Amino acid sequence: MKVGVIGAGVMGSGIAQAFAMTDGYEVYLCDIKQEFADGGKAKIEKNINFLVGKEKITAEKGEEILGKITTGLKDICTDANLIIEVAPENMQIKKDTFKELQDIVPADCIFATNTSSLSITEIGEELDRPMVGMHFFNPADRMKLIEVIAGENTPADLVETIKKISEEIGKTPVEVKEAPGFVVNRVLIPMINEAIGVYAAGTASVEGIDTAMQLGASHPMGPLALGDLIGLDVCLAIMEVIHEGTGDDKYKPHDMLKQMVEEGKLGRKSGQGFYDYSK
Repeated sequence: MKVGVIGAGVMGSGIAQAFAMTDGYEVYLCDIKQEFADGGKAKIEKNINFLVGKEKITAEKGEEILGKITTGLKDICTDANLIIEVAPENMQIKKDTFKELQDIVPADCIFATNTSSLSITEIGEELDRPMVGMHFFNPADRMKLIEVIAGENTPADLVETIKKISEEIGKTPVEVKEAPGFVVNRVLIPMINEAIGVYAAGTASVEGIDTAMQLGASHPMGPLALGDLIGLDVCLAIMEVIHEGTGDDKYKPHDMLKQMVEEGKLGRKSGQGFYDYSK
């Protein structure tokens, strides 16, 4: 099967790696510029070299995996069997991306979106084929869960196909009904938002909040460090979708979260969030 991954950032490159490491799959890793796509493959190569160094895979296997990944713009996906869109969490960008892909890929190519919170039904409006959600988690090459989300017009057999593909690449699919934030982010992102509120109120330090949740709730990572890992801009976007979709002010993004995003303090990817990553 040939899989087109549209978006070569952290998530896109991780998804591409997961498929490339599975027998029977080849990957087109695409972005809006060739240099962005090449950068995504460079991330994968670094990961593969790490696995080779740890003797998790052989050097020959590493070369084989990298050889299954072709980079380029989305117009290289002319014979793709499956498209996974990993564009920014913006409804119009996602809709436009799929509309353009309709004229590039075969008529029987499956359309899947990795959206973390947006409506599958709305993304799939005006398309010539059904849409399904295939939501990976960061780091996508290692995290086992995939939320498989059906929109209003997603056939049951398409959901089953995506669940089967998820299992083939070593993941565990969980079928989820369409709802703002789905399951994981509906629970997780408001927790991060609440931790920001606790910090803003001066109740505890950043380190204190994270340590408390690690040792008191057995979380592998504290909520503020996790927000930095996810990206505070992504956390804000998801909170806004959940707030708007539910109309419940308990999901209102905290002012500190909005301020940090406005200041460009997005977490690890910007070098500064609740922690300093500049060094």
